[in-house]
This record gives sequence, C-alpha cells and structure tokens, in this order.
Amino acid sequence: MLLEKRSMLLEKRPTSVKQRSTTRLKKLTAAAMLSALSMAVTPLANAQVKLDFSNEYNAQSIHAQGDLYFINQVKELTKDEVNITLHTGGSLGFKSVDHFYAVSDGAVPLADTLAGSMAGIDPIFLLSSLPFVVKSEDDAEKLYRIAKPYYEQVFADNNEILLYASPWPASGIWSKHAVNSERTLKGLKIRTYDKNGTLTFKTAGAAPVNLSWADVVPQLSTGGIEAVLTSADAGASGRFWENLNSYSAIQYAIPLNMVHMNRDEFDALSDEQQQAIMQAARNTDQHNWQTVRTRVQNNYAELRANNVTILEELPADFILQLQQAAQPALKDWLEETGERGKTIMDKFAQSK
Repeated sequence: MLLEKRSMLLEKRPTSVKQRSTTRLKKLTAAAMLSALSMAVTPLANAQVKLDFSNEYNAQSIHAQGDLYFINQVKELTKDEVNITLHTGGSLGFKSVDHFYAVSDGAVPLADTLAGSMAGIDPIFLLSSLPFVVKSEDDAEKLYRIAKPYYEQVFADNNEILLYASPWPASGIWSKHAVNSERTLKGLKIRTYDKNGTLTFKTAGAAPVNLSWADVVPQLSTGGIEAVLTSADAGASGRFWENLNSYSAIQYAIPLNMVHMNRDEFDALSDEQQQAIMQAARNTDQHNWQTVRTRVQNNYAELRANNVTILEELPADFILQLQQAAQPALKDWLEETGERGKTIMDKFAQSK
C-alpha cells in the first residue's frame, strides 16, 4: 500500500526527480523483497526436522537401546536439526510384519523390523534366521556383510534405504519345563518367529505357532503356547520368568532386525543431514555388533536372579536332531533365492 501511494506521488514530480526517485524506489523494493524472502527462508532452513520411528519391541530390548544410540548420534551429528522420536512396544500400531510397506508408503519414516517378517517381500530376509548356519557373533556379522548388498537392493526397489542391522543374541527355547530331548520337544506348542523356525520345529516333532512379538505374552498367559523360540535377551525384556522357568541355549540362530527409512523422507533432508544420517547408521551398526557380543552374560545373570534354569550343556543327540530337522528349511531357502543364495553361501564358506 505504501509503495502504491509513493508511485502515485512520483507521477506528479518533474521527470528528472521522478527518474531518480524511481531508481531509488526500485532499490528499496528489491531490498524489501530480499528481506522478506530472507525472513521466510531462514526459519525453514533452521527448522528442526521431526521424524517418527516404529519398534515393536519394548524399551529395554537390545533393539530399542540400539535405536536410541542411533537417535542420539543423529542429534549430535546434525547439531539438533534432526529430531527422531522412538515409539517402542508397537505403540504406533505397527508390528514388524507391517513395517516394510508402512515405511515404503511413508506411513512411518523409520522402522526397526525383524528380518524374517519380511520373507513375503523377498526370501533373502530369511537368511539370518537359517538354523545352525552360524556358530558365533563373528559368523553372523560376516554373513550380514556378505549379504548386505542384496538387502540394500530390495529396500532400494521399494522406495527405502537400509540404515543398519540390529542383531539378536542367539535364539534358544524358553519353556515351563526343561526341553533337552526328542521326548520333551514332541508336541510342544512353541512360538516361532518366521518360516524357518516353523518348518524346522514341525520337522523336529513340535507343534510350532508363528507369532509376532506383540502376541507372545498374551498367548503365554492364555495357554495358547507353552514355549517360545527367542533369545535370552528378549525373554528378559519381556519378563518371561512370570510364565516360564527354563531356557535351553540351543544356539539356534543369530537373527537380525533391520532399520530402514523411507527414501522420500531421506531425500527431503539437506545433503549435510543425509550425510549425518548415514554416518550415524554406520556408527550404530558397529555399536550393535559390539553390544550383542557382551549381552548374553548379562542376560544370564538376570535370568538366574529370577530363578530361571539355564541349560547350556545339552545332549549331543538332541542338538543333532534339531540340526537334521533344519535341513529342509535350508534347502527351501536355497531353492527360493536361487543364484543369490548360492553366491552368499559360497562366499560365507570361503570366509571361514
């Protein structure tokens, strides 16, 4: 309005004065526009990016704690420009089985997902839970590094990026009574967490039930299941000793959770923020593999403090029975993954 009035006054002035004033007015107008643009852009440039992060497991789990490490790394590396809120216990309404498409479609920006729950997307995600393939955390990490490019490709094909892995301590059998023989396993209603476990324990003579983590405790309390295939860590964070008092350390597998991010959300960040996210992911990947190597002894101490009997020295014939029962799962996976699976396994064998 003020600029319009000033223009009207200029029309009544002599030409020389009008020219000088018009030039000055243009400069003032340009300055005003730049100032206004600066005021509009500056808050956006400095605005804090807020992202939600879904995790089905509770806040005490190894995965949630690893995710918090990542969040703190991002906060530090971006100088508080990117703020990520972790939602544990499935509080956003998503289970692991929901996460892949929830992230792909942008319903949630980031998620921490049990790899085996994504087997329906691609059988490559069953690799880390193949029974008795790895014997240690070192083996598990080697296998992950070899397979990582294949994981990354599947995520990339679905508008996502893989940030880091979140390994579990080795899976064992939580039960009400000791499970250490073919007889004690027969007909056992045991929760499994993916196709590999279901096939293996069915072959071994048990009665497996594939359940998402959120459904485990309710099924235990109602008698829907009487045993659980999972790690000592998961059982401790879920206070399994309230229903179960025995843990058989069969060293079944060291499965992975994977943390993945929506590609559009990532691309919307500045170059510096993207670099910080990826650096934080590399730091967390290293942190998680270090953490899992020391977690078991702390878990065992907690189990013993809560009167859980830990069976570490299991009969050789029982372990052999389980290993033989695992062969159909391995055969099935190799058939489904074709050349990719063979290449991964060949490289893993050569790495030992």
